[in-house]
Amino acid sequence: MTAIRIKQADYESIVSHARAGLPNEACGLIAGRDEGDARIVEKVYLLSNPDKSPEHFSIDPKEQLAAVKDMRANGIKPLGNFHSHPSTPARPSEEDIRLSYDPKASYLILSLSSEPPVLKAFGVAGGVVSLQMVEIV
Repeated sequence: MTAIRIKQADYESIVSHARAGLPNEACGLIAGRDEGDARIVEKVYLLSNPDKSPEHFSIDPKEQLAAVKDMRANGIKPLGNFHSHPSTPARPSEEDIRLSYDPKASYLILSLSSEPPVLKAFGVAGGVVSLQMVEIV
């Protein structure tokens, strides 16, 4: 099973970003490196959700391009994205699965429906969802 290792400070910044975006979904990108079966998150990019919706998100293309340029400049690679579910569990919706185009990406979902917020990660390949372990270090 793939493990996503994310620093406590990065987890907390995702939670803060998601809470600041309420009642809408918040989103962003994660970048870092692969190390065996682990994906090491070295940088989190907190991005805008132009959809401004509690049920949908998209990533602002200009912000995404700037993040990818920053990744290249820092020698890290895109690992996937994250978004929040303001009032539903941390599991992919049908839309999340349908829009998960990259089978190599990790898709993190933060649920704000309980305290503390729950962060889960998934891989999606050919419409099949696989759970990935999240390690907050």
